Amino acid sequence: MSHSSSGLPVGRGLLYLIVAGAAWGTAGAAASLVYRASDMGPAALSFWRCATGVALLLAARLLRPRVWTAAPVPAGRRLLRAGATGVGLAVFQTAYFAAVQSTGLAVATVVTLGAGPVLIALGARLTLGERLGGPGLTAVTGAIAGLAVLVLGSGGATVRPWGVLLALASAAGYSAMTLLTRRWGRAVGADHFAATVGAFAVATLCLLPFALVEGVVPHTAEPVRLLWLLGYIGTVPTALAYALYFAGAAVVRSATVSVIMLLEPVSAAVLAVALLGERLTAATVIGTALMLGSVAGLAVAEAREARAVAREPALA
Repeated sequence: MSHSSSGLPVGRGLLYLIVAGAAWGTAGAAASLVYRASDMGPAALSFWRCATGVALLLAARLLRPRVWTAAPVPAGRRLLRAGATGVGLAVFQTAYFAAVQSTGLAVATVVTLGAGPVLIALGARLTLGERLGGPGLTAVTGAIAGLAVLVLGSGGATVRPWGVLLALASAAGYSAMTLLTRRWGRAVGADHFAATVGAFAVATLCLLPFALVEGVVPHTAEPVRLLWLLGYIGTVPTALAYALYFAGAAVVRSATVSVIMLLEPVSAAVLAVALLGERLTAATVIGTALMLGSVAGLAVAEAREARAVAREPALA
């Protein structure tokens, strides 16, 4: 079940993606607290998130140097990967935060995370030759339906065209990032940790001018609380989650990755009920069940296919 180039077992890649999706779900609540504690905008928040993430990842690399087990990837290819993935990361994060600000959390989440699996499935079929199949299509449909029930079930959502366009831009950035990670993850000698560092460095540079225009240093009456929140956002749902995401996305089929990442709103919903005192509704239960069922179904199918592929040389 190991990926031929990276050596990471598909089962472990699935686990990495599940942890990353759950961690991403905590970012929204932390970002809401940042907005309450300061006048920070979406571009500045994305900039500090990426800057903190790249600093932590670089520190981790210094503490745990790379041990090469295969031929290194040429420098030009590494720069191309970092540049393309970093731009996708910057668009994904910032457009989503801007969509939330424009049309609200519910609509922005449904459009971004609902369009993502569709764009990824189409892109993977056209560029990577990955077939979704009947069970995969059913799982994607079920996951999107669960997302809509989970987020919109409480009603009261306001749809604004500009916010929807921003959410679609975010979905496009996320899709490009996922497809590029899958394609380049097949390369022999690919160093996924270094690729993550490079992507965050590029995203940080892309976001800096927008953060400067918006106001890179926020005004706040609670500086300690703000620093703690920014530190958390940069550590758990960023440095940790994206390192796991890029490693897992390199060995798991792109459509499966996109559905597993829908664990983000599930995690956010559970957090809202458990820690923020929000009411547990029927929509929350039904939507969560649909999405978790879809994720579990695709994860099982991915593991079975990996086992079948691993047995093929022995049967030949």
